[in-house]
Amino acid sequence: MRPFIAALIWGLCLPLAAAAQCGGDFGAFVQDLKAEIRGQGLSEVQADAFLRGVRQDARVLKADRAQGVFRKNFIEFSQSLISQNRLTNGARNSQKYKAVFDRIEREYGVSRGVLLAFWALETDYGAVQGDFNTRDALVTLAHDCRRPELFRPQVLAAAELYRRGDFDPQRTAGAWAGEIGQVQMLPDDILRNGVDGDGDGHVTLKTSAPDALMSGAKMLRDLGWRKGEPWMQEIVVPEGLDWSKTGMGVALDTADWARMGVSAREGALASGKGSVLLPMGRKGPAFMVYPNFQVLFEWNKSFVYVTTAAYFATRLEGAARFDPGRPEAGLSAEQMKALQQKLSARGYDVGAVDGILGARTRDAVQREQMRLGLPADAWPTAALLSRL
Repeated sequence: MRPFIAALIWGLCLPLAAAAQCGGDFGAFVQDLKAEIRGQGLSEVQADAFLRGVRQDARVLKADRAQGVFRKNFIEFSQSLISQNRLTNGARNSQKYKAVFDRIEREYGVSRGVLLAFWALETDYGAVQGDFNTRDALVTLAHDCRRPELFRPQVLAAAELYRRGDFDPQRTAGAWAGEIGQVQMLPDDILRNGVDGDGDGHVTLKTSAPDALMSGAKMLRDLGWRKGEPWMQEIVVPEGLDWSKTGMGVALDTADWARMGVSAREGALASGKGSVLLPMGRKGPAFMVYPNFQVLFEWNKSFVYVTTAAYFATRLEGAARFDPGRPEAGLSAEQMKALQQKLSARGYDVGAVDGILGARTRDAVQREQMRLGLPADAWPTAALLSRL
């Protein structure tokens, strides 16, 4: 679910994560990990059983380094993930679990559309949960030195779930980054936010939709979701809008946006503060996004994924298909890497030079467009690349 998040450290793991060890001989690494697991209260027998047969999984490392799907633009990405079948199954599951969603909206204030969207995109409503051994995946990523501060605490959290009887180190399987269950939660998330939604005395995210949905809702609530507030709606923007005011860095009252000529494509703009989001520039789709939209980045850090999930949630709640407009041609992966290199050379922090148009690259693009006197809509084109 969230392979890119900054670590949410669990309990006593906090000081240990700050100096997370990684790399070196795998056997020695496992022995060091065992000592740390013992230190959090597992017996030697339990620690041995939890780590018995642990191995590095080369498939995990390959998956971690091959996430080219996020290089697609918003239209391509959303069309590849949002199908009529998923919309139909979303409506069916909304009715099937109506009592669960009603309870979620009462207790946590999270819209059913949002949970249905993530449930669909993460596991196709529980049908495809991943076949990676979760313990091995987490230990592999903890040993790898790219993000040990995230994954070592997740190993410890999995060990605690095992101690409680809610994790089988030999059989628990899920996504390559260690997420488990129908809405793909990391072990630490389960410890913090796991909810027994079906009342059987266990939190079973793999087989219980009520447990998974209730747990996902609690996590969103605890991350800052605002009850009863919107997250996104499609808008129409005027040609003469000040494009430098667009993007998630600027939030204005929707009444101010309306005075500038921004309107809702359906109905009226919601009240409160919002940001104009142009995922493919001023000539492409346009959305007003609200504070709850920002919360979704705690679920997944990918800009195109979160935008797609948020839009899909509106569709599941009855919104029309977005107007694609006529966006200008974007950049190829290699052109995007060249752009990121040029932006980095100018002092911008764009993160990894990976050919993915993420939030930091978009921000740098908009700033350079403003400097060059171009329409500052944060959409990189070949013309901008040549100017740099």
